[in-house]
Amino acid sequence: MINGMYFSDREFGPRARTEQEISTSVWGGIVAVISRLISTGAFGADFPEECPDGEGITGTDEYTMRLALAGELSDLPWPPNAGELPPTLVVLDFMEFCHRHVAKPIQVSHHSFYRHNHLGFNREEGQSEFRDNINRIFIRNGVAYELQAGGEIQRIAPPVLRETLATSEFHTGDAELDTMLASARTKYLSPNPATRRESLEKLWDAWERIKTIEQAPDKKTSVVKLLDKAASEPKFRETLEAEATELTRIGNTFRIRHSETSQTPLENDTHVDYLFHRLFGLIHLLLQSR
Repeated sequence: MINGMYFSDREFGPRARTEQEISTSVWGGIVAVISRLISTGAFGADFPEECPDGEGITGTDEYTMRLALAGELSDLPWPPNAGELPPTLVVLDFMEFCHRHVAKPIQVSHHSFYRHNHLGFNREEGQSEFRDNINRIFIRNGVAYELQAGGEIQRIAPPVLRETLATSEFHTGDAELDTMLASARTKYLSPNPATRRESLEKLWDAWERIKTIEQAPDKKTSVVKLLDKAASEPKFRETLEAEATELTRIGNTFRIRHSETSQTPLENDTHVDYLFHRLFGLIHLLLQSR
């Protein structure tokens, strides 16, 4: 392999990362990684199995690790079983837990009487290797999550949005608007579907505030000024105005910003992706044109 890529990746490109649920095969790969790390003592820095003579750490104490895990992730069975798939969010929480506690074990001495090694640990190197192993499993299986350097799982946005979200910085001159937009982006990249739905609320709140951002006596005049700056060609200007009107109607029709019984709930997460992409694209264009 070159840079962790298989022949099929080099020939046809990596698999699209669109899978939102952890599959049995992905979970099996994760269990293999965790089992190997436990057996090599990689969690011994935080859950140490001590030498009977008290001369050093010899491995991972699975009992204390299990107790710590149960205190934070009670829904995860122990030991991890490849044949028993936990819910996706539990798996992702488990990855963050493991990242926080893993460290690369390094032999510092050998105890001949017990025939075991005493270990030291490199936290940074161990966490880096753990991220590489988990992210390789995600990539190979098209999983739309990534374990970040800080130890947080982040969702990979759909390809059409990925670059825009990664490079967008909000400096509108309106601190509250910047906060709304940043919150919408952060929530949209969450692994939790409920949090991603909250991103729509934040984005539509930002949309309503953007309508007042121009120095104008009322919201309607402010919107006109925004659209005029974004497009001078009449046909495209007309298209943008129709889109702005339609997105306002969508925000009032569907259960995005309000929860009246008359509003229509969104059926699934792909609808959230579609609406977020549609409004974010318009907002991005309008703010770039100011």
